[in-house]
Amino acid sequence: MRYTDFRDSIRDELACHGDGLTWVELKTRLRLPYERPCPTWVKELEREIGLSRVKGAGRAQVWRLDAPRVVRAT
Repeated sequence: MRYTDFRDSIRDELACHGDGLTWVELKTRLRLPYERPCPTWVKELEREIGLSRVKGAGRAQVWRLDAPRVVRAT
């Protein structure tokens, strides 16, 4: 899976769930092949699509979109 495919699938799924989703929920819903997300890709998601992660229940972090951002092709 390329980063752009990962980014687009995460963005589209989170756009449908305003309250956010945990990594496990995203991984399951999107059938992602990763046990854990790549830290470099997560930083890029924060910068490009406005991803934020906040404390959820227990140790979980809830991923959600802060504000709409435009992703420009490079």
